[in-house]
Amino acid sequence: MSVPGNLRHMPSSGDVAAVRFTELAGIRRAAEALRDQVAHLCGLRTAVSHNIAVREPMRDGEGAVLASEVFGFREGEGRWWDAPQLALSSPLVHACRVEAEPFWCDARGFRTRVANPLLDAIDLSDFRARAMTSSALVVPIHLPFGQIGAASFLSPDPLEEDLSGAYDVVADALAVLARAFIQSYVKVTAHVRQDVAGVSLTKREVECLRWAAAGKTNDEIGLILGLQRTTVRFHIRAASLKLDAVNRDQTLFKAAQLGFLGMIR
Repeated sequence: MSVPGNLRHMPSSGDVAAVRFTELAGIRRAAEALRDQVAHLCGLRTAVSHNIAVREPMRDGEGAVLASEVFGFREGEGRWWDAPQLALSSPLVHACRVEAEPFWCDARGFRTRVANPLLDAIDLSDFRARAMTSSALVVPIHLPFGQIGAASFLSPDPLEEDLSGAYDVVADALAVLARAFIQSYVKVTAHVRQDVAGVSLTKREVECLRWAAAGKTNDEIGLILGLQRTTVRFHIRAASLKLDAVNRDQTLFKAAQLGFLGMIR
């Protein structure tokens, strides 16, 4: 797919402002601006997700699904936001977990500006069925607390496999627009928890988490710190509640994201 050379430019401040918003009522307008700017830049279709780990689609302030109502994915096409196994099976989703810069791919492999060996390990068999497209230009968006969003840009021709032209010319411009839109969406729609944003863990809680992150069991942590196993479990549970985590792994992940695991030496 070729893109005219005269489109080699980054979005203006006005272009970026058009895809940003600060309230629910602005979501649809910004989504339409993103759709139209992408179409003008390179003629590609837009598919966006604020969180690749959940099935819940992005919606406007009235609850309408953006994928169908704004970005034009209708009945009869791949309704990727309704696919229950997409987060587990799609090679595009797997790639977003190990790559932070724009890439494009088809059944023959991933193309990036800087080689990423982690992408080579991703299974591309039965690519079209699992990715629900023949090719895609993808912008991963890594967000706070480990959340990953993604914007995929697809050819109107479902059989198009070569997006090298669009990637070479407009990948960086698409990344700027996609990040501005998805970051706005996440902030506006987030259920803000001030206690997590300003959470404070005790020294004992941090000590227990640091040893847990090193792979130690509660019994082993108790021996190291001179505590009862039940006391270790109490401290880790208390930290989990403060961090609004659903299990031990998420507790450790959030603690690491907030910088707690490096606080005590």
